[in-house]
Amino acid sequence: PAVKQIALTEKQIEGVLAAQKDIDAITDKIPDDAKPDPKIDAQLEDVAKKNGFASYEEYNVVVDNISMVLGGFDPTTKKYVGAEAVIKAQIAQVQADKKMPAKDKKEVLADLNDALKSPPPAIGNKGNIDLVAKYYDKLAELLGEAEE
Repeated sequence: PAVKQIALTEKQIEGVLAAQKDIDAITDKIPDDAKPDPKIDAQLEDVAKKNGFASYEEYNVVVDNISMVLGGFDPTTKKYVGAEAVIKAQIAQVQADKKMPAKDKKEVLADLNDALKSPPPAIGNKGNIDLVAKYYDKLAELLGEAEE
């Protein structure tokens, strides 16, 4: 499903940074095939509310918006270049990798080329880019690892 784009605020980003450890502590314990659990949902709601969000759903919308912007940052220069440029750079890195087994290389390149064919939507709120840039290191450390 498409990300509901919102204009991020500094308070929301700080809320995500503050909440992430507690959220991860809860979600890391959930088995992959777990059924929705009202107790876990309540814990996630509590953490989200404690960190300034109306709900866990709002927290997720904020994280999705941050992740979408992060996906367009060049990890080396920490500058926003757009998701397409990042994917193309990853393709070049994989192609240049002499140590990666051919089978793995083929799979990774197929995934990256698929990602290029269906790029994420353009960032609707350009201000989000500047906000994420301001907190890039902390956000990339928190959210970047989860995505890789």
